[in-house]
Amino acid sequence: MRPTSTPQRLRLPSLYLAAITSIALSWLLEPVASVGRMSRQQSGSEISGPTYYRDVLPILREHCTICHRTGGIAPMSFETYQSVWRYSKIISTVAREKSMPPAFAVPLVGRFSNDPSLSSEQLSTLATWANQNAPEGDPRDAPPDLAAAPWTIPKPDLIVRMPKPIDIQQNGNREYIYEIVPTQLSEDRWVQMAEVLPTAPKYLRQAVVFIRRPGSNWLRHAPVRTPFTSAILSNKEESRWTDDDILTVFAPGSPADEWTEAMGKLIPRGADLIFRMEYASEGNAATDQSSVGIIFSKKRPAERVITLALANYGFVIPPETADYRVDANGTIGKDATMLSLFPEMHLRGKRFEYDLTDFGEKTPKETYPKTETLLRINYDPRWHVRYLLLEPRPIKAGTKLHAVAWYDNSPNNPHNPDPKASVRAGNQATEEVLLAFFEVAVPTNFGKHSDLLQPH
Repeated sequence: MRPTSTPQRLRLPSLYLAAITSIALSWLLEPVASVGRMSRQQSGSEISGPTYYRDVLPILREHCTICHRTGGIAPMSFETYQSVWRYSKIISTVAREKSMPPAFAVPLVGRFSNDPSLSSEQLSTLATWANQNAPEGDPRDAPPDLAAAPWTIPKPDLIVRMPKPIDIQQNGNREYIYEIVPTQLSEDRWVQMAEVLPTAPKYLRQAVVFIRRPGSNWLRHAPVRTPFTSAILSNKEESRWTDDDILTVFAPGSPADEWTEAMGKLIPRGADLIFRMEYASEGNAATDQSSVGIIFSKKRPAERVITLALANYGFVIPPETADYRVDANGTIGKDATMLSLFPEMHLRGKRFEYDLTDFGEKTPKETYPKTETLLRINYDPRWHVRYLLLEPRPIKAGTKLHAVAWYDNSPNNPHNPDPKASVRAGNQATEEVLLAFFEVAVPTNFGKHSDLLQPH
C-alpha cells in the first residue's frame, strides 16, 4: 500500500547510491590502492601521461566538485589529491557510463554551457590516468582556484543570511518554506555574482532567492524575518510569484550565478530578498540556515538580466494517468537576449520542453514562422537544474514562447505519493505546477516587467 497522508521521501543523493556501492567494491578490487606511494608521486617531468594537478583537477573542478566538496551533497570530497586518487578507477567508470555527473537534457536538443557531460578527450584522460596508477604530478601545474571556501565564488561583498533557522521535519517532504529578509540597501546595487550556501545541503532540494521590489503585492501580508508557509496566507493569490525578479537559484549540481561585466541583476534600493526553500528530509530531522553571497558589479552594466516565467495554474491531473500534458504560452514583448531556462515541476513531473516560434520576415533564404526547440528534458524531481545556453539567443519582439509539460500520476512513478488522487495545480509539494522560468538580458531602461512578456 502507498501512503496517502504524507508524500514519499525523495532521497536527494540517491543517484550516488550505485556509485557508493561501486566504490566499496573498488576498495576490494582496485589495484591503485595497493600501488606504492612513490609511483604516484613522481614529478611532472617523469610522467608522460596525464597527472592529477595538470590534467585531472581541471576536469573535476568543471564537472564534479560542485557536489563533491566539503559541505556539498555528495558523500565524498574530490578537492584534493589525497581524497581523489583512491577513487580514480570508479571516477573513470561512472563518467564513461554517464551515471555521473547526472544529465537530464535530451542530447542534440539545445546546447548548454553547464552541460555536465564529459568530452571524449576528458573521458580518455580520466581512463589513462586511472590505468597509470593515478600519478599526482607537480602541484605547481594546478590551475588557480579563485573560490573563497566554503563559497565557489570569490569572497562575497555582501552575505545575507536567513535570520532564523528552519527545522527540517523527519517524516517526509516539506512544502515551500519562505523567509523574507529586508536588504536595507540605501541605493540601487547591480549584482555580477550570487550563490546560495546552505548549512544542510544534503536535505536542500531547491532554494530560490527572489528580489521583491518595494511596493510589490507579492506576499505583502506575510511575516518578515521568520519562516512561514503559504498555508498561513488568507489570500492565496499572494503566494503566486508574479513579476518580481529572481536573484539566484540553488539546486544540486547547479553552479553559482555569474554574469559578464556588461550584464547584471538589479537589487533596487529598499528591496527584500525572499528565500523560498524546499527540503527532502531523508528520514532525518535537521536544521538549515542558508545564506546568499553577493558580489556587486564594479560599474553600471549596459544590460539588465531579468527572470521571467510562463505559468499554468489551471489544470487538474486525473488519477492513475501516466502521461498528462499541460501547456503554457506567451509572447515576447521587446527585443531581448535569452540566457537560460529553468523548468519547475513537482513530484509527478515527467518531461518538459521549451519551444520558440519566430515570426520574422520571409526572405529567399528563410521561411517563417520558424519553430525551434530550445530544451527537452526527462524530468527528475530530485534535481532542479537551470540550463545555461551555450550561446545567448537573440529573440525579437513578437516571438512566441511555448512550454509544455507531461506528468505521471500513475503507480509506475516512484515519487508519486498517491496515484489514486486527482492532483490540482498549486505551490504545495503534493500539488503540481508548470513554471517555465527563463532569463533574458535587456537594456537597463527597458520599462516595466509586463512589457517583456504577455502570457496568453
